[in-house]
Parts: sequence; C-alpha cells; structure tokens
Amino acid sequence: MKHCTTAAAITLMFAGSAWAELPSATDTLVKQALASGKPAVIDLGARHCIPCKKMAPILESLSSEYRGRANVLFIDVNEDQAAALKFRIQMIPTQLFFNAQGKEVKRHIGFIDKGDILKELKAAGLK
Repeated sequence: MKHCTTAAAITLMFAGSAWAELPSATDTLVKQALASGKPAVIDLGARHCIPCKKMAPILESLSSEYRGRANVLFIDVNEDQAAALKFRIQMIPTQLFFNAQGKEVKRHIGFIDKGDILKELKAAGLK
C-alpha cells in the first residue's frame, strides 16, 4: 500500500508540472505589459493544441524566473478570438516578442524552446 501511495503521489506531481499553464491574458493585462517598459513575449495558442501544451511549462517557468524583468503572457485564441484578429494570428502557436517600448520586434510560428525564447527576449532588451 505504501508503494501505491508513493507512486500515486509521484504521478500527480509530474502530471501537475506537465500541465502547468498560465491563465489566458486579458486585453487589459496585455496593454499593461506592453506599457510596462519591459520586454514581453505573448504566446497565442489554444489549450488543446499539442505544441501549445508542450510550451505551457516553459512559459510558466519563464514567467516565474523573469518576473519583474520581462512579461510572459499566454492568450487562448479560442477564448479570445478578438486577440487573434488584433495580432493577425494565422497559425498557432504564434509567439510575439515586444521590446521595452511595446513595439513588436519578432514573430515566431510553432513550438519554440526556452533557450530560443530567452534569446529573443534578450534581443528585445531583457537584462
């Protein structure tokens, strides 16, 4: 019984980390992030999209690690179709990188790993 309980706890621990995800950002939160004077990445995707699911823990990690230095946001285009139109999203996931002045400086379509996100954030002004 002890082994079953331990195995269940480990399974839940890994399942929780695999599905870590940021809440879908509102238009107000996006405006605040872009006016904050910090670089930002906004990932536009969907909760059911496989590459989007793979990116969720990466975005969660970056959001925690760089809190106060960069803005890391997620928008679920199924919940916020207006954002998909506003940012002219044609495929998901799409990552938009913004400099500290709130200007879009890079756009990437598809899965992107943590190292490449950091590279783009640094190019956008992350210190």
